Amino acid sequence: MKNFGLLGRNIDYSFSKPYFEKKFANEGIEANYHNFDISDLSELKNVLKNNPDLVGLNVTIPYKEEIIKHLDEIDESAKRIGAVNVIKIERGNLKGYNTDIYGFTKSFFPLIENHHHKALILGSGGASKAIEKALMSMGFETQIVSRTAAKEVLTYDDLNAEIIKDHQVIVNCTPLGTHPNIENHPQLPYEYLSHKHLLYDLVYNPPITTFLALGKEHDTKVYNGQKMLEFQAEKAWEIWHQ
Repeated sequence: MKNFGLLGRNIDYSFSKPYFEKKFANEGIEANYHNFDISDLSELKNVLKNNPDLVGLNVTIPYKEEIIKHLDEIDESAKRIGAVNVIKIERGNLKGYNTDIYGFTKSFFPLIENHHHKALILGSGGASKAIEKALMSMGFETQIVSRTAAKEVLTYDDLNAEIIKDHQVIVNCTPLGTHPNIENHPQLPYEYLSHKHLLYDLVYNPPITTFLALGKEHDTKVYNGQKMLEFQAEKAWEIWHQ
């Protein structure tokens, strides 16, 4: 019996466990999927020790960057991004991959319109690194927005009518708005949005977050992270069976 799992913090809500359990049942796969909800990555050793049959792990917030120093190998693409969301385990060897960039690109590409050239990326963590690489590969100019000022990073207080009008794709890579804290949302000047904007939220629970709902009030197109997660999960399955 092969075992797989998700490594993260506060992950009871997570997409991965029900998705893979349904996949295993539908496809007659003899495997288990576990949530490993840990408060610190120092607990990873115990997870591996207590689950010797683990052959694959997904990695989610807040460990996509920090996990890298705990790995034996890292795929070149994940190394360039600087974030890992999939681990393949073979004979005790942990190799990291990134399937977020694949999942996002496959779900996002059909949504692009001719006037979409520039994108704001909300958040500066591991997910935003993958999204930035994906958008740049599709020809977008990108701008990171974070709560904390940094070189080449805007803060939410910097955002004004001109910046919003100029960046007609906005991708939320923060966990703001995730169930149960559904009232939370990025502090954007939503009043400057228009029908030409596309808001994409990596959050998928609830399907329409406050971020997306506020956009819909201004006739924007909105899209959540469900399809991205499905695509990246299937890519992870491929990696585990290479």
